[in-house]
Amino acid sequence: MSEFLQGELIERIDFSEDLGMFKFRIVGAQIPKFIPGQYATLGLEGEDGKIIWRPYSIVSSPYEPFLEFYIELVPHGKLTPRIWKLKVGDKIWIRPRIVGKFNLDTRAKKHLMVATVTGAAPYISAARTQRYDLENGKISEPHKFLIIHGASRSWELGIYRTELEELSKKVDWLVYIPTVSRPWEDTKWEGEVGRAEDIVRKYADQYGFTADETIGYVCGNPDMINNVKGVLKRARFPDDRIKEEKYY
Repeated sequence: MSEFLQGELIERIDFSEDLGMFKFRIVGAQIPKFIPGQYATLGLEGEDGKIIWRPYSIVSSPYEPFLEFYIELVPHGKLTPRIWKLKVGDKIWIRPRIVGKFNLDTRAKKHLMVATVTGAAPYISAARTQRYDLENGKISEPHKFLIIHGASRSWELGIYRTELEELSKKVDWLVYIPTVSRPWEDTKWEGEVGRAEDIVRKYADQYGFTADETIGYVCGNPDMINNVKGVLKRARFPDDRIKEEKYY
């Protein structure tokens, strides 16, 4: 299978029974070129010996020496139950082409980014990349990001909540709003409460992410995407300023 790359699992963090971070290094080759918002196709052999392939948005920045993924276990799925059995040192197949069009739209300098759980992956990649570009003088004027990140319970946001909260305290170009829709199951949570679509207009208005100077992005659960698109359209976002990426 020389036409495929091999990824070796170098780190894994489980946030819950069905959510986790998986980090792979490419064995004997360079990481394929990509831009934030694109996805890689991962594969493992099934019982019949054929490779089962599925696309996953990349969390890591193109500047990092690994590919990182924020993955949800689909209990009756064909691939994720196999991914969940991987231990550090185990291998996975990776298609050499990384593709996708859910990328930063540079027609505007403001970006309203809404996600459910693993749907934040493209936004994390974009934030890491912009931070690197600023620190290394590759760009002088940052784009402004407002990331609204929804989950049922706070631990499902994993290490990414900490990463984005800490970054938002250090820079003036990122606002990060995590929100929990089942606070009765997460009694220690003291942050925002509600589904992502319930609070998107509140924070867009508060921080001035208006239709005339903002691109809207929605990624994750299809129901959330439809609801947020409705909110944005009522806020006068034209169709060509709303980008979507559905996770099934």
